Amino acid sequence: MLFLTLAIFALILVLLGYLYKKTQKLGQTVFIGLVLGLGVGALLQNLSDEATLKTALDWINLVGGGYVRLLQMIVMPLVFVSILSAITRLNEARSLGKISFSVLSVLLVTTAIAAFIGIIMVQLFGLTAEGLVAGERELAAQTRVLGRADQINALSVPAMLLSFIPKNPFAELTGANPTSIISIVIFSAFLGVAALSLRKENQELGDRIAQGVETLNKLVARLVRFVIRLTPYGVFALMIKMAATSKWADILNLGSFIVASYIAILLMFIVHGVLLLLSGISPIQYYKKVMPTLAFAFSSRSSAATIPLNIETQTDKLGNHPAIANFSATFGATIGQNGCAGIYPAMLAVMIAPTVGIDPFSVSYIATLVFVVAISSFGIAGVGGGATFAAIVVLSTLGLPLELVGLLISIEPLIDMGRTALNVNGAMTAGTLSSKWLK
Repeated sequence: MLFLTLAIFALILVLLGYLYKKTQKLGQTVFIGLVLGLGVGALLQNLSDEATLKTALDWINLVGGGYVRLLQMIVMPLVFVSILSAITRLNEARSLGKISFSVLSVLLVTTAIAAFIGIIMVQLFGLTAEGLVAGERELAAQTRVLGRADQINALSVPAMLLSFIPKNPFAELTGANPTSIISIVIFSAFLGVAALSLRKENQELGDRIAQGVETLNKLVARLVRFVIRLTPYGVFALMIKMAATSKWADILNLGSFIVASYIAILLMFIVHGVLLLLSGISPIQYYKKVMPTLAFAFSSRSSAATIPLNIETQTDKLGNHPAIANFSATFGATIGQNGCAGIYPAMLAVMIAPTVGIDPFSVSYIATLVFVVAISSFGIAGVGGGATFAAIVVLSTLGLPLELVGLLISIEPLIDMGRTALNVNGAMTAGTLSSKWLK
């Protein structure tokens, strides 16, 4: 059975390679890989014994996990070089402030809207934390959640903002902290501004620096393209693992929360489309262009790993300015995540509030919750599990118990896929709107 499974897996990989070579359509091939992965994963779960399934997934994960690692490998060099290159091509440093303000404004405003939509979904579906029963796995998750909460309870907003400033950029390049990406953006921005300053004093020296940076940027961009061509295979393997390991009983038990979450996610995609439409951009054409990137974000559950795809999609397909594309992709991986830091913690806070005697639908509570969610979205790590961290920050700030975060652990991966796709789309929307507004 194991040999047959791996043979079928290898055969489909070859088929995907043939399709991509024949059509040269990455998005179409990625979608086919996603659907095939779901089908193969479901069959594996139903037809394989536990030992065979585990061994098969270990081998299959060489492709899925390997692809994610390759993307993670290029994230920091890409962020550093592309931000530096984009800034050295600006005419003046003032443009940098306009870009940052525009991108961050869109991210934070859409996160606040996402929180409000999450609140409405809880009301419409009548969701509550009362009566939920914790199993062995959920109790273990509660213990881990409470342990993480102890570490961040004393974390103030000033302390969080201070953590963005790098004290050792070389350590941040290794991804040492959850906020390393923002730290590298800040370091690259300062280095870029220094290059602009040098160009004002010495045009020849400034041009040589800009030429060297642009050469390095093209080298990294070529590396990124090599890795991105592997997307159909990575998505196929990742979807097999997801479908084969999801516990359908857990999904059915908490089906209302899953449905409410995905309706909220869908509504936010519509909000993004409306914002684009109001700015004179066709949402239909936009979503056609970004679909492969969203498919990878959905299957990988990592906003950070999607940064290379995000930047390439914005610059090559959407025509966004490189500086704006880089800022929105990198900021969007850790700030203003509409799904993980917007919808999810807001829904949990409203579900838990009645258990401690708070009316979750009072105007004062809703206003406080939306504000806390927006501010707390700073620095949420763009990896699987970032929503848990966001929920802990929000619930701790509001003085609410954290047990529900652990209780929902069984369905977390399933919802996290949709949330991650929304996070990435929020970043691309911020970049597209900013590029349009700033001309």
